Amino acid sequence: MSVLENLIEKLAIDVQGEKKGDENIIIFTLSTCMWCKKCKRFLEERNMKYRYVELDKIESKDKKKILEYLKSTYESRISYPFLVCKKGFVVGYNPDKYENLLES
Repeated sequence: MSVLENLIEKLAIDVQGEKKGDENIIIFTLSTCMWCKKCKRFLEERNMKYRYVELDKIESKDKKKILEYLKSTYESRISYPFLVCKKGFVVGYNPDKYENLLES
């Protein structure tokens, strides 16, 4: 595991769910973002296990590292929520894309 992956693991908050589905669902969010809250609710309503990092609640140096990682790894603009799993990623709140990405 890289130093950055270890940092993300340390900062991520676990949300338990009965359906593990893709074991590595992680959402990068802002604590005040209504779309981020809807994304979490979407996963919770489906009883999915996931992790999240609220980027506005961490140190700015860590936030900068994570944002640089997301931009370089996924070659995408950053918007919230930013959901990542083994099968891909979704930028912004998009329930249809979540369904397609997370269906088993």
